Amino acid sequence: MFVCSCFGVTDRQIKEHAAAGACTPRQIASVSKAGTDCGSCVRMIQGLLGRGACPRRTLVDQGETALAEAPLPEAA
Repeated sequence: MFVCSCFGVTDRQIKEHAAAGACTPRQIASVSKAGTDCGSCVRMIQGLLGRGACPRRTLVDQGETALAEAPLPEAA
């Protein structure tokens, strides 16, 4: 089913992006453009993301860090 008619983004694509770590409508927009034109799909995107759809949020709820640790720059 199409969620974003403006850019042809489906509910399946939204779920795939969520599984890959896009946890907010803004993050979904950055990877798919969904929600960036007329905005009528943003509430549906929010509904698809739900509370449990975010792997990063699950890590935070378990007390773990949700961000990958970046290597420190080498000292000169």
